[in-house]
This record gives sequence, structure tokens and C-alpha cells, in this order.
Amino acid sequence: MGKGAMKADECIFFQLAKASQVGARFWGRRVAGLNLTAVQAMVIRFLHDSDRLTSSDLGKKTGLDSATLTGILDRLETGGLIERKPNPDDRRSILIHLTEKGRDIGDTVAQMMEEANADFLRNFKSDEANLLRRLLCAIRQQG
Repeated sequence: MGKGAMKADECIFFQLAKASQVGARFWGRRVAGLNLTAVQAMVIRFLHDSDRLTSSDLGKKTGLDSATLTGILDRLETGGLIERKPNPDDRRSILIHLTEKGRDIGDTVAQMMEEANADFLRNFKSDEANLLRRLLCAIRQQG
């Protein structure tokens, strides 16, 4: 190993992977009482923000591939939180709707998300938290 060589735990990819795991665990613990996984809660939140999305649009918003999203939607539908309905504007697509129960859970998830974000970032100054968000967005745009 050469003199200024980077150690494995200094690698940005290692750091990002570990940070992602910490964030997912933190969020997952918050929503576990709702009988939702971290990803299911995120999908509910996206639908809460703009209900009646096609699965394609929901996939783009969430960054989930079609197979993963289908499995999540199946579980949410089984739980009575969403319904799939034909898209009146395009018979080839289906619109994902929150049910009344799903809207109630969505309200709860939205509130929990506000609280969880504040708690997760509590050790950062406001400008540091804003910088972190901007940097993470910039990283995501590289993908």
C-alpha cells in the first residue's frame, strides 16, 4: 500500500453505504409501530403528497425499480392502504390511490417524517443540515 493511500473506511462509497444504513434503521424504527417498513412508509408519503399516481410516476419519484415497487404495492394493497384503479386517461396504465385508511396513515407518516427529520438532524446546525441535504441531492443526480 502506497504512502497516502486511502483506508477502506475512508472510501466515500463505504461512508455513503453506512450512512444509508443508519438512516434506514432510524426511519424504520419510527414507522415500525404503524406495521410499515421504512420503504413502505416512504411510498405512502409520496402518495400522500400526490395521490393517484401511475406506478411508473411513483417509481420515478421513489427511485424504486418496477419489480420492487410492485411487491411493495402488493403488500400495501393487502393491508388496505392503497387501491389500484384503471387510468381513465390511459387504459394501459393503472393509478395508485390511497384508501381512506391509507390517507389516515399518510397523515401520520407525514407528521412522523417531520419529527424524525428534526431528531435525526438535531446535532447539526441549520446551515449544516441544509448543506447536507444539498450535497445528498447533488450525489443522487450523479446516478
